[in-house]
Order: sequence, then structure tokens, then C-alpha cells
Amino acid sequence: MIKVLSSGIGRRKTSVARVYVREGAPGIRINGRSFDEFFRTDILRKQVKQPLAITSNDGKLNILITVRGGGVNGQAGATRHGIARALAELDETNHPALKANGFLTRDARMVERKKYGRPGARKKFQFSKR
Repeated sequence: MIKVLSSGIGRRKTSVARVYVREGAPGIRINGRSFDEFFRTDILRKQVKQPLAITSNDGKLNILITVRGGGVNGQAGATRHGIARALAELDETNHPALKANGFLTRDARMVERKKYGRPGARKKFQFSKR
């Protein structure tokens, strides 16, 4: 059985990422796939690895991630948030650097729901004077 050193839950929009930092060979697995296979663009890869780069843990930890919901950008943001929370739990000295860069703050922006009697969330039907 592989021992979990720390864990963290990250959220963004409708995505939820559960992150587990474990003992073992360094690497990142997301939903049973490799990191490069799951996040195909360099921008998303860089975004997800930001907390690891700030704390100089890139390429040193075995990380298992389960992410659900939302789109690719939301999943990347949720993963970054979860990794940051797991690193803060793993070592208390990481917390100030992660907090200063805004990685521990949840991005709470979500799509506003559609209201009844309207064509969208805020749009109104065209006004007719006569």
C-alpha cells in the first residue's frame, strides 16, 4: 500500500480536483493518464506546475490527481489549487510563498444561471412600444 503524505482539494468553476502527494517515483498521474497526455497545451501544463515551481518541488514528488467536471481550463485551475493546498499541508514553510502568489485562493467565478422569463441569465427580450 502506498502511503499518502498529504492531500488537497482544489476547485474552479464546476471542476473539482482531488490531489494526493504520495511516496514513490516522481511524476504526476491524472485520472489514470500521464500529465502530458491529460493537459495537451503548454499553457495549461505551466499553469498546473506553478505551485511546484514556486516551492521548488518540480520533479521531486509523486502526485496522483482525480479531476471531474467542467472544461479543460477549469480542470487546470482546480488542479493548480489542489496541488497548492497539498503542498501547504505537506510543509508549513510553503504556505507564505503559495499565499503571496495567490495559489491558495479559490477562483469562485461561475456561470450565472438562466432566469425564468428571460432568454439568458441577464438578457431581456426586445422591448416593443406598440
